[in-house]
Amino acid sequence: MAQLDDLAFFLRLAQCGSLTATARELGLSLSAVSKRLKQIESRLGVELASRTTRRLTLTAEGELYCRRGALILDELGELEETLGDRRADLSGRLRINATFGFGRAHVAPLLSSFCQHHPALSAWLELTNFPMNLSDQGFDIGIRVGEPPDSRLVARRILANRRLLCAAPSYCQAMPRLETPADLGQHRCLVIRENDSDFALWRFEPRGELGQTRSVKVGGEMASNDGEAITQLAIDGHGVMLRSWWNVHEHLEAGRLVELMPAWQGVRADFYAVFDQRRHVPQRIHAFTDYLEQAMIGRVLPLPEHPVMPPKGSLAPEGAGLS
Repeated sequence: MAQLDDLAFFLRLAQCGSLTATARELGLSLSAVSKRLKQIESRLGVELASRTTRRLTLTAEGELYCRRGALILDELGELEETLGDRRADLSGRLRINATFGFGRAHVAPLLSSFCQHHPALSAWLELTNFPMNLSDQGFDIGIRVGEPPDSRLVARRILANRRLLCAAPSYCQAMPRLETPADLGQHRCLVIRENDSDFALWRFEPRGELGQTRSVKVGGEMASNDGEAITQLAIDGHGVMLRSWWNVHEHLEAGRLVELMPAWQGVRADFYAVFDQRRHVPQRIHAFTDYLEQAMIGRVLPLPEHPVMPPKGSLAPEGAGLS
């Protein structure tokens, strides 16, 4: 149908972000792309986008056409998969949103290997500082920390994770007392600063007990908006940091970092793959979330129940409180 062809063309146009990029990708002239868009707008009787050759901005009608249209094409793809029993040969669009750190380290390489097994898929991975709204932005899957409060989303846990307080052995040798979260006020805390706040809020809970979460405001002379930069500062001995298990487990195993304050632990920060709840979820979405869940087992060590001890033979840091 001409309507479906127009819809697929407009979705590609919105994804490319400009007339020039669309012309390049489709192998058409710039004038042909511009003319096609005008014909679609004329048929629908609305303006879908304001544009120059370098940039395309969707109108409210264009956003609606794009968002609802993507669902229609997904439903059509799912119908064809079901009728043709094409579970082993997945096809269609798979658009994923994840945060930069976890997305680069794990989602991107796993998406690459998944698409090698399913070359008919059209994949798009968008990394952002903060999670984006799935339905409003046209994403099929979002990778999130924590279960979503929105009951309209299906959540599949792909990684058990917790935040850990740790520092380098060199810092631990001469560090002040650190037995409870309140003691952090005497320490150089390495803060990931993602806004203009002068402090960060670190949350802890008693290890092995059902206790109330304790929140502590922390700050220090060194901060960054990048987690990897903070990790390197901690390894260099500049202070203590609160980072996720998936970020630091290799450094803990190698002895570059030591887990601190064993009577307390950072709160859970499990990773979930989430997608919209609908009557017919495309098989490619189920297949990729299954793949993520299984593949993550071999990429990150299981979350330990007890503090990670320094490697045998390494220096046990005085004052670290390890037992």
